[in-house]
Amino acid sequence: MLLYDSAVSGNCYKVRLLLAHLGLDYERREVDVVDRSGRLELLGELNPGLRVPTLVLEDGRPLAESGAILWYFGEGTRYVPEDRFERAQMLQWMFFEQYSHEPNLAVLRFMLHVAGTPPSEAELEPRRRGSYAALEAMERGLAGRDFFAGEGYSIADIALYAYTHVADEAGLELAGYPRVLAWCERVREQPGHVLITA
Repeated sequence: MLLYDSAVSGNCYKVRLLLAHLGLDYERREVDVVDRSGRLELLGELNPGLRVPTLVLEDGRPLAESGAILWYFGEGTRYVPEDRFERAQMLQWMFFEQYSHEPNLAVLRFMLHVAGTPPSEAELEPRRRGSYAALEAMERGLAGRDFFAGEGYSIADIALYAYTHVADEAGLELAGYPRVLAWCERVREQPGHVLITA
């Protein structure tokens, strides 16, 4: 398998983290997330969105979008609940991650930590508010539970962890979210866990 990857991308890290949990081997090809020139030539036949992660399976079929890749490899494993309602809960949190969490926290992190061009306060503030709103929702969602869906660690946790655990790189403080902090620690304790920098 070949993963078109970026070492700094949380979306790519989600895929690398699940593949590490599953003990699957793959090759990585680094793609610059700041300089997007050449994306059409590199990914145009593989991913219409021209984004990473893009994975090419052993049989040559391409698969894009981190959530779809997580589902593809997670299905039939302990990382996707067997119960129908718990699977729907898992998807609920994965959709939340892509709609409310990633567009704020990940974009804020990109602006401050990756892009290299200092953004204005007017650009930062809406993303900061959205990030804290997402973290508050996560804090509420973890009330009385260890993980986001069902009784165990799932691909919803992987999806949410990727950018949450580097919230400091987005200039965000997690001290006010004790459940989120404890959950991050539980995620780090999972067998096969790898760092985003691995």
